[in-house]
Amino acid sequence: MKVRLIRNATLVVEYAGKKFLVDPFLAEKGTLPPFPAFTKNEQYNPLVQLPISLEDLIKDVDAVIVTHLHYDHFDEAAKEVLPKNVKMFVQNEEDATEIKKAGFQDIEVLSESTSFEGIQLVKTKGEHGRGEILTLAGVVCGVVFKHPDEKTLYVAGDTVWYEDVQEEIETHQPEVIVVNGGDVQLTEGGSLIMGKDDIYEVHKAAPNAVIVSVHMETVNHWTLSRAELKIFLNEKGITSNVFVPDDGESYTL
Repeated sequence: MKVRLIRNATLVVEYAGKKFLVDPFLAEKGTLPPFPAFTKNEQYNPLVQLPISLEDLIKDVDAVIVTHLHYDHFDEAAKEVLPKNVKMFVQNEEDATEIKKAGFQDIEVLSESTSFEGIQLVKTKGEHGRGEILTLAGVVCGVVFKHPDEKTLYVAGDTVWYEDVQEEIETHQPEVIVVNGGDVQLTEGGSLIMGKDDIYEVHKAAPNAVIVSVHMETVNHWTLSRAELKIFLNEKGITSNVFVPDDGESYTL
């Protein structure tokens, strides 16, 4: 497989001969309001430009996976530029209804036994924060990719570390795990996605897996930088297990 970070949680996953675009956040730099409006940092989003052209990004995409509808995972630019007949995978009927309103025609709700061109796609659980903040953050999912000719890939999505993430790892035994690790926070309520301690828990649960940390330094409420995470990984002695890509960087695994 080849996993490429585009920006934020936007990935291109080439898996078993198919090209997946995950969580397309395609707006021009600085064209969207702070997300959300009551964070400490009031910079406009995205904070950085896309590392490649939209044309190259969406060329030959076989399917799009949208883990949830927050605009830094599926925005108006994505609605405009993606072909309306592209295969769209979503987490539930509510999201399917919203995406259908944008004109997309081939939408499927992920389950624990979804199949696409011989690739198994398994919807996984996630919690977009802890405690009361979950009411505001809403429902999210991740996805596991499986194929006889590939390693098992777990894209965890916008979740913190908690018991169901450990259960997904124990169930699927992924050899490659992508975590959203920028530790984004609101002014109150704590982390909405994984911070460095969460990522370390993922490593302890899957010590032989390659872990790729994304969703960093792109939206105004990030609090964990790539540099800080790399220092932490070095202190823990796990730099060979956990990768922290720059925008546009890819790994063949």
